[in-house]
Amino acid sequence: MYLVVGLGNPGTQYEMTRHNIGFHTIDYIADELNVKIKKLKYKALYGECEINGEKVYLVKPQTYMNLSGDSVVEFVRFFKIPVENVIVISDDISLETGRIRIRPKGSAGGHNGLKSIIYQLNSDEFARVRIGVGSPQHADHDLADYVLGRFTKDEIPVLEDAIIRSYKAVREIIGRGVQSAMNKYNGK
Repeated sequence: MYLVVGLGNPGTQYEMTRHNIGFHTIDYIADELNVKIKKLKYKALYGECEINGEKVYLVKPQTYMNLSGDSVVEFVRFFKIPVENVIVISDDISLETGRIRIRPKGSAGGHNGLKSIIYQLNSDEFARVRIGVGSPQHADHDLADYVLGRFTKDEIPVLEDAIIRSYKAVREIIGRGVQSAMNKYNGK
């Protein structure tokens, strides 16, 4: 059993923002697998599906980014999902727009959603699929404004491609493991 969590902020004011790329990826996966992300439980919208013969919960925490761990820990505890079977999809400002980076574990790297999940799980031993959203062009640009900003017209096709590759990476992680996914998709 796996938990695939896309990070983002609930509410229409956050749709199509850089910080919500995790939500967009969960929506894409759900569309591809004909799954409805409509159930509300454990402070999240979620749906159930099967990927590579494994039961998978697709989750969009509704707690706002900084409290994502509150939702994730409840799913992990209730469904008894091993931490190593948790896959978190998030934005990454240190990666060029559209690049993805897969890691089997590690620090939050300054990402408040990941920080919350690590804190609540008391572990950093879960896989991450981080999608590059670029960084502000000016050093004095407010980081919060940047990640809560909307994608430009030019960025949208690049990020749509990154979302598709991220879904393939999730399938690879579930089917063949994190290392295989890293070999196939890191840096692309």
